[in-house]
Amino acid sequence: MSASLSFVTPPPGLDPVVDFSLDEVKGANGLYALHAVAGPSTRMFVVDAAIHLPDYAPEISDEQGEALGLSGPENALLLVVANPAASGTTVNLMAPIVVNSVSGAAAQVILENQDFPLRAALMPVSAAPVAKPIAPARVAVPA
Repeated sequence: MSASLSFVTPPPGLDPVVDFSLDEVKGANGLYALHAVAGPSTRMFVVDAAIHLPDYAPEISDEQGEALGLSGPENALLLVVANPAASGTTVNLMAPIVVNSVSGAAAQVILENQDFPLRAALMPVSAAPVAKPIAPARVAVPA
């Protein structure tokens, strides 16, 4: 899978870059490389929260949802930035990337008044305890 994303504001630390390609990392379900279109060497790894963090359900503000043109949570793809290290991979749950799956509009949002860590340990899917299926992680978009 490959998709074009256009950030409504540049991701932190990447100003003025707003156009990215989201490319699946082969052999790693739910792991993607987010490459800047203008300079492919600028990249970050992100994971699909629905696959790796199914209980993660942050709420974004009306303004954040409107900036992305989201009409409801069913149109939101939730990605989190992965930070690999020798001690294990962590993900930033305080600033997820929310993507309008219809238009490709994206934003890395800062969650306010929600208690999520900046560096949460990411457990490999194969090491996760077996549980009954639940609904995919989605962003709660206020009505």
